[in-house]
Amino acid sequence: MLRKVITWAIVIFIIYYLATDPTGAAHALQSAFNGLRSAGNSLARFVNKL
Repeated sequence: MLRKVITWAIVIFIIYYLATDPTGAAHALQSAFNGLRSAGNSLARFVNKL
């Protein structure tokens, strides 16, 4: 039960954040994608070196 309440609280917070600060949310999302792209590039370089 507590886990469900915490999950809903996180979802509501994310929706609130997106609604009140869309520019900040866009920057956060862009940073997350850049991190994933960097991790993917690093993994590809590692596999190519094998």
